[in-house]
Amino acid sequence: MNNPGITSRWFSLVIVLTAPLLYVVDIFIINMALSDIQKGVHATNGEVQLVIAGYLLGSASFLMTGGRAGDYLGRKKVFFWAMFFFTLSSCLCGLSNTAAQLNVARFLQGVSSSFMVPQAIAFIQILFTDQKERAKAIGWYGITLSIAAIIGQISGGYLVNTHLAIQGWRLIFFINLPIGTLSLWAIWRFLEETERKTDQKFDYSGALTLAAGLACLIIPLTQGREAGWPAWSISLLAMAAILIPFFIHDQKKKLSRNQYPLIDIRLFRIREFDIGLLAVLFHFMMHTAYLLMAAVYLQKGLHLNAMHCGFYFLLHAVLFMVASAMGSRLIIQYGKRVLQVGLFIILISFSLQIFLLAPPLNAFLPIFLIGIYGLGNGLVLPSLLTTVLKSIDLKFAGTAAGTFSTFQQTASALGISLIGGMFFYLIGQNPVHPDYFKAFDYGLMANITCLGIVAVMIYLLPQKL
Repeated sequence: MNNPGITSRWFSLVIVLTAPLLYVVDIFIINMALSDIQKGVHATNGEVQLVIAGYLLGSASFLMTGGRAGDYLGRKKVFFWAMFFFTLSSCLCGLSNTAAQLNVARFLQGVSSSFMVPQAIAFIQILFTDQKERAKAIGWYGITLSIAAIIGQISGGYLVNTHLAIQGWRLIFFINLPIGTLSLWAIWRFLEETERKTDQKFDYSGALTLAAGLACLIIPLTQGREAGWPAWSISLLAMAAILIPFFIHDQKKKLSRNQYPLIDIRLFRIREFDIGLLAVLFHFMMHTAYLLMAAVYLQKGLHLNAMHCGFYFLLHAVLFMVASAMGSRLIIQYGKRVLQVGLFIILISFSLQIFLLAPPLNAFLPIFLIGIYGLGNGLVLPSLLTTVLKSIDLKFAGTAAGTFSTFQQTASALGISLIGGMFFYLIGQNPVHPDYFKAFDYGLMANITCLGIVAVMIYLLPQKL
């Protein structure tokens, strides 16, 4: 691929950033529409959890394969077809009439994103060879993620309350059709194909084993509780206990034979990398579960409509962006203390929410406390990637980033399944008069536990990150 001119490079960046934009929007937009989706497809609480967890599961299972596909087949080609299938599966979500149809379509949407998003990251590396320009482009990538969160929260609430020829909740999926179509045209018309690397082969068996192992773990955790832990759920968990260790053993064997494994197991010999991944695991479990519980509590516990609920997260998104920009500069000077301050701010937010968010309450109070959470999270979340990858040799940079992303998505799915599952279980204990405040309190206490583990992991890291 020839290095295009300055204007062309930045225009190409706008095109490739549609991938992370759509991917993140489709995580956050769901939270505002969960109640309407549940009514629309007659879903149980477990099936609604799977609408989020299934998307994350599909993404986590094939992220590494998606990155390799771009190397092997050409990044423009993979980007184009991944965007096509993401748009198509979004429409299938909007056309779903049952929970099963919706969850299958959401899983396919997640798989499509796993081939789409890695191409955006790779294109940034290819388009911007100058270190300063590349840093600026990566900065715009981070800003895009923050903007996508805002768009998802607010547009989800707005679209759910928009009733045209179809139900409002279906619009949150169909909105991807015009955006995806425009992106497909721009990808085909303006992006140049990259050089193919045919010397590396896919680890098909590794990708399928990982996908099967994660599915056997996540599905029973979201569905088994409501069904009373039937034999099939226990059997799937037993299969997960076999498949995941087998996957690790298989990756070690392929590495020893120079067979291009999906994950380079040598990464896990690096102490800082392991500690960082554990911090990622518990932080993203907490983060994703919190956003789900807060959205459900605001809508069902405090009786806000979806549009008003979306605006309750606006201050959160703004403060997250501000803190992210500050944190990226402060962490160079103060190291892990920035992360520790962020964790302390989150702890204050959660503690105040436990004591103060009982109805009736002033409308501004939840906006303020959720905003404080965004401030703390902005100091922590973007810097976790830097923390995890800091000690990694350049030759492992690509596979380490892919491993980080896979871990992040898996952690998010586990947060929805475990903490979210406990939240819905407590709500379901009294179907006639569900106690949303009690469920939210216990969910926040579980999140504080995760926060404590993250704090310990950060403490074990070196001062300068």
